[in-house]
Amino acid sequence: MRPAYTCRRCLVLVRRSDLSLNLRFVGPSADIRWASISTQAGQVGSIRPRRTLTTPFKSRHSTSSLETQGGEAKHEPLKATPPLSLNQLPGTEESTRALLRPHNLFHRFSESPSPSIRRRAAFIKQHAYCPHPDHHQTRLSSGPDDPVAQNRTNASQPPMHVSFECADCGIPVYCSEGHWADDFENHLEICDTLRQINEDDHDLRSGRFFPEFEYPGPQLVEAQVNMTNWDTFLYSREFEAINSERSMRQATRLLTYPVTIGSFLHELSPYNIRSGGRLTTEGLKSLSALRYTLHPPRSGAGLDIKGLRPSAPPARIFILGARAESSLPREVWIQLSHMFPRGKFHLIFIGPESMTNRDSEFPLPSRTPENPFGAIVEDRITHQLKVSTFVEYYHTLHKAGIFQPYDPYFDCFVLFHPGLGHPASSHEWEETLPQLLETKVPVLVTGYTEWDMQRDLKWVQEKVGGEVDLLLEPGENRFRSLRWDLNDLDPQDISCGNWGVWSFRGKRYETTRKDVE
Repeated sequence: MRPAYTCRRCLVLVRRSDLSLNLRFVGPSADIRWASISTQAGQVGSIRPRRTLTTPFKSRHSTSSLETQGGEAKHEPLKATPPLSLNQLPGTEESTRALLRPHNLFHRFSESPSPSIRRRAAFIKQHAYCPHPDHHQTRLSSGPDDPVAQNRTNASQPPMHVSFECADCGIPVYCSEGHWADDFENHLEICDTLRQINEDDHDLRSGRFFPEFEYPGPQLVEAQVNMTNWDTFLYSREFEAINSERSMRQATRLLTYPVTIGSFLHELSPYNIRSGGRLTTEGLKSLSALRYTLHPPRSGAGLDIKGLRPSAPPARIFILGARAESSLPREVWIQLSHMFPRGKFHLIFIGPESMTNRDSEFPLPSRTPENPFGAIVEDRITHQLKVSTFVEYYHTLHKAGIFQPYDPYFDCFVLFHPGLGHPASSHEWEETLPQLLETKVPVLVTGYTEWDMQRDLKWVQEKVGGEVDLLLEPGENRFRSLRWDLNDLDPQDISCGNWGVWSFRGKRYETTRKDVE
């Protein structure tokens, strides 16, 4: 039956047309793709959903298969097809729904719904060794607190990789269930922490919205920041309320880097020369110079021509051995400048790994006479913050004199988990350490654990002897990360970012002049 409401010209066109109407439906059937957060590279992706239209809307005037085969087409009344729901879209079951719920975050690593965690479990089983005392040591012990020190020197069994996953923490920890049961008392000391790590890692990949990663704007000049602890800091900086411990751990994992620097340089720093404040007399001298620059007096400056006033150059923060901290979202580092409303910063990331896994974001420029070290400069972040990155060792840049002269009023070095005393990395710092002492500016150092921090301090004292002034006594960082991290090469080794903090500087000698009679 020929439809009476279709003109002849349109009907002929529809029958003979080979064109397909690629209309796309904009509505609730749009595919919602969530970006994930990576913990291995220290990077955090977008936390907001991005809507991409991937479902084509079927044309109502498409021809039947009989016409393409030379048969006679049957014209049926047109019917409106309702849009598909999210659960009916092909291939979007994993990308449109939340992967995990808050009450369903615990899964064995090898049976995790997240492919990245399953790959991580396979990596642990291939590289980590069973910590049972009956196995031979896989390396020499570096101290009594080293986890490998508990292995007997006369053990009877060769080293074996882990393969058994504890039912309580879900992480591969022993080579067999028998060794797990035999050494259960030692494992019980860290089992709860390992379970917390398990749930936190699944939470990052759960697909939920992360309100704890939304940061406040600039601080009012009249407002004061309370740096007693994380709670008072977040409250005085007007962060959105964080009501769960897990969200608090996720938030502090990123904020620990800028806030650790700010808590050391700020005039309201929790570290002072009072009893228990850990700040030494030499430390007060060095920090007073930096604080004078970062907290300048009011000068009556304004936006018009009458308000022009000379201003100090930005304070340079040299972050040596930069790794994951260089790839943090710039919104995280902006929080450092917000803590100093009248101060300016120039962050300089230096290290051979400072641009790892960031080629798609910032391709490395070629080294030219104008840019001999291939520096990447980000100078349009805010009017208070500038970021530069050098994929090079610091001792090479120091010899070239690219940053000289150094000024104790404007410069500071920061070393996040440098591994100064670690046997695998200490040789990389032997040439850099004398150059740091030569500058006579503060060097802030953090450590994963107390043992790691004390090992670095001991190495510095052995290398330079009495040529160093201690500015901040080693101790726990007030603004350490509250989230624990797992070493995939040794599941018994758990730590948290910036657990400890201490500071030193090249020794300064006071010159006295004696009048000759």
